[in-house]
Amino acid sequence: MTPNSRSGAGHRGLATLVCGALAAGGLAAAGMATLEPGAASASSHREAPLISGTPQFDNTDVYAFVSPDHPDSTTIVANWTPFEEPAGGPNFFPFAEDAQYDLHIDNNGDAQGDLLFRYTFKTHTKNDKTFLYNTGPVTSLDDPDLNVTQTYDIELVKLRKQKVVSKTKVADDVPVAPSNVGKASMPDYATLRQQAVHKLTSGAKTFAGQADDPFFLDLRVFDLLYGGNLTEVGNDTLKGYNVNSIALQVPTDMITESHEQPIVGIWSTTQRKNAQGYFSQVSRLGNPLVNEVVNPLKDKDKFNASSPREDAQFLQNVTNPELPKLIEAIYKIEAPAEPRNDLVDVFLKGVEGLNQPPHVTPSEQLRLNTSIKPVAEPKRLGVLDGDNAGFPNGRRLTDDVIDASLQVVEGELLGAKNDLGDAVDKNDKEFEKAFPYVALPTEGSRGPLAKGTTDGNDVRNQLGDALQPAGAGGTDDMTLIAGSAGAGALGILLIGGALMWWRRMRERAY
Repeated sequence: MTPNSRSGAGHRGLATLVCGALAAGGLAAAGMATLEPGAASASSHREAPLISGTPQFDNTDVYAFVSPDHPDSTTIVANWTPFEEPAGGPNFFPFAEDAQYDLHIDNNGDAQGDLLFRYTFKTHTKNDKTFLYNTGPVTSLDDPDLNVTQTYDIELVKLRKQKVVSKTKVADDVPVAPSNVGKASMPDYATLRQQAVHKLTSGAKTFAGQADDPFFLDLRVFDLLYGGNLTEVGNDTLKGYNVNSIALQVPTDMITESHEQPIVGIWSTTQRKNAQGYFSQVSRLGNPLVNEVVNPLKDKDKFNASSPREDAQFLQNVTNPELPKLIEAIYKIEAPAEPRNDLVDVFLKGVEGLNQPPHVTPSEQLRLNTSIKPVAEPKRLGVLDGDNAGFPNGRRLTDDVIDASLQVVEGELLGAKNDLGDAVDKNDKEFEKAFPYVALPTEGSRGPLAKGTTDGNDVRNQLGDALQPAGAGGTDDMTLIAGSAGAGALGILLIGGALMWWRRMRERAY
């Protein structure tokens, strides 16, 4: 294992185990939980057997940070649908309509949610007689050439001791940014992204749509911890893949208990409607990579259906973690002594004097001290490198949670100083400077336009003209009818010609 420098400038050699990162994040997961109107469970990129088969419901990552350009507000970003191949048409990657995508906030440290922002989605199709996602170049979210669209509602649920106190709809029919089909279909995707940012009456902002996956790491760790061979580490496995993002920026005083108690715990969940019409929780995520590495197979699906106040059942997975033993077996780095109470203190309670709420109940949440202002130059290792505005005090998009978590799980806080990491120090794309901060998604079509296409009325525009939805009226209907009639006539001519050829061939002597 090759050490990585704190600054990130000099560790391009044989870096180390992404797996460890999973652990530290995972340690958090083994705490105790908070039940909401839909219980919580933890997940990441394909981390449990059941959720890996239903990617629309799989919550990949959660980020929470004081907004760098609006320090009186807090931003939460939660992502779903891992490993979105950008060219994965024609159906691309909608949010599920039979799901509740929830952002949970515990503002007093009792492992029970006090606020819940619930996102629910609807799909709209202009013309179901075509297979196309879009029938021409799309220049706005209400462009008639954008054939398949989604909208969403947001409901704010206030709770006390597991009971719903009130429900308020705070957003209605907000448009979703579409999947980025390609430059021919969406020549200015940045404009579509900006149109999908919606301001709420409370001063909050919301966004839902596709984005570049902001998580960066070398996932080959699952090949038996790189197979004992570290010469191939340093490749960002998630480079080029997209996710579906939900981002919410809210005035900080809207989510904190008081100015005297500025620490909040944050996690997200997905609830799916079952055959009886009831919603049941299938995914939950707070700290990163909890369920992949900390929990054994027997606990993974159970954890995804549990809530923070119930996390005590997984505590042994944190105090006696498997990962350090595997690292010791393969790389001969001695595992720290157990029980690992250092991990419990950091990941289940928050760091005392930094982001630990008073009278805290241990549970797996991403804890953020909202009174700590953002820094102009974030350090990728966050708190480990003296930057208290970063992980594990919340999680910024730029935080290298893999390296930070690995170093902690290998005993950094117990005096075993190390600079371990996976040699992937930053995302492959630059993040945005303003809300929603996530990078633009990679487009499905990345090559040059086909020969013969122009910026004028080319084939792509003709598609839009010919495929108007039924009932559009007037000339457009006639265009569609004429096109169908022409295609039908051509088909008849081809069939007739084929029959004549067949008859002649039968009369030939061989």
